[in-house]
Amino acid sequence: MQEAYPDVAQTIDANGIATNVHDVGSGTPVVLIHGSGPGVTAWANWRAVIPALSRHRRVVAPDMVGFGFTERPRDIVYSPEVWVAHLVGILDAMKLDRVDLVGNSFGGALSLAFAIRFPQRVRRLILMGSAGVDFELTKGLDAVWGYEPSAQNMRKIMDYFAYDRSLVNDELAELRYRASIRPGFQEAFSSMFPAPRQRWVNALASSEDDIRAIPHETLILHGRDDQVVPLETSLRLHQLIVSSQLHVFGRCGHWVQIEHAAGFIRLVQDFLAEADSAPLAQQSLMASH
Repeated sequence: MQEAYPDVAQTIDANGIATNVHDVGSGTPVVLIHGSGPGVTAWANWRAVIPALSRHRRVVAPDMVGFGFTERPRDIVYSPEVWVAHLVGILDAMKLDRVDLVGNSFGGALSLAFAIRFPQRVRRLILMGSAGVDFELTKGLDAVWGYEPSAQNMRKIMDYFAYDRSLVNDELAELRYRASIRPGFQEAFSSMFPAPRQRWVNALASSEDDIRAIPHETLILHGRDDQVVPLETSLRLHQLIVSSQLHVFGRCGHWVQIEHAAGFIRLVQDFLAEADSAPLAQQSLMASH
């Protein structure tokens, strides 16, 4: 199985859910939460950055419940509360009391919600192309969440994701299409965000008062040309989160970690290294919030 699918790593029990988790490297733990595209897995989302990040710290990248090679419990009703509870279960099972958290798109909304509810369990927060505030459903996101399996539809969706069309070819679209029709994948995915889909954008949004109260140092990354989650969401998050910095990549769509992998890795490593070198008293103060 592992030879056929590099997406498959180790299985842990997270609140009774058999969960596929990549656990690479050693040191301060950083947890990567993937987005919500059809056929997505943690490996597909983060494969370009896991090797570099894991040279300096322990990288944990789970398939969230309903996605990838994690179990899909019968009769589960997917919601932000279910996903946040699953993340708690993952950290508990791995005995990770406090982590740096990196969230992409849908994963950014979950990371925000987790940091609001469990601030003591987050050291630093990184949001990339993040949902989590109210915005008008884009044509791109409507197409992604409304995906019906075919190679042609997958190619159309990937055109929304990437600014650089040379990253998107028929071979890659065919590969991602085949990933999207693995047993159970599309059945779960189609149940998550049925039309009308504006309500799911709203459901993933945290309250602005709660976001304003986030004490964590936060790095916000976004592609200027993102057609899936608009740049305005990160501008708003930057306004709301007091201790935040925003980096916007030109000639970049929704795939910062793929289209600008080197820049993403450099910014993330520098941002987390600052926390590594912070005085212990300062780290203890942040942990007490």
